[in-house]
Amino acid sequence: MDESLVSTAVLDRLFRVARSFNDFTDRPVTDDELHTLYDLAKWGPTTANSQPQRILFLRSAEAKDRLQPALSSQNKKKVLGAPVVAILAYDMRFFEHLPRMYHNPAARSWYETTPEQIRTTAFRNATLQGAYLMLAARAIGLDCGPMSGFKNDVVDAEFFPDGQFKSNFLCCLGHGDPSTLLPRGDRFAFDEICRII
Repeated sequence: MDESLVSTAVLDRLFRVARSFNDFTDRPVTDDELHTLYDLAKWGPTTANSQPQRILFLRSAEAKDRLQPALSSQNKKKVLGAPVVAILAYDMRFFEHLPRMYHNPAARSWYETTPEQIRTTAFRNATLQGAYLMLAARAIGLDCGPMSGFKNDVVDAEFFPDGQFKSNFLCCLGHGDPSTLLPRGDRFAFDEICRII
């Protein structure tokens, strides 16, 4: 593969050297950085350009306190110490926007009467969008701490009580503190999990 299309430094920043952080410095994340982050991540592909992800950025202590009852004890410290915590959610009515977002005017009808198809499409594509967001964060110089370890139903009751949005996962954003990183975990080799047929 010719890596000259993207520099080694960029590939390292996005993938090879990048880490998931549990602890962050006190350097803030600005509104401009959050706008830049979204404006980069939004270009990742989704089914029928559906873009079901919805993001709630929690910065204030009051907003993070509202999240605490949903968190595992281990994740409370991470959330309270991060400059920003993103609740990455998905919109169960994403299909209402398809007439604007997708070239086929019939696309809305593919989803609006099939609840399981709605959920599957929203969850899958919002999860992809969450990955795009983390790569975009790394690309603009932020670090990430994605996490499960919380009660989705508690988050949804507190932040999305009308039921239209459903929480997917959380992601701390900021400038990671490398002094608390654990040794990097192993990765599977190509031949262990891939086949070419």
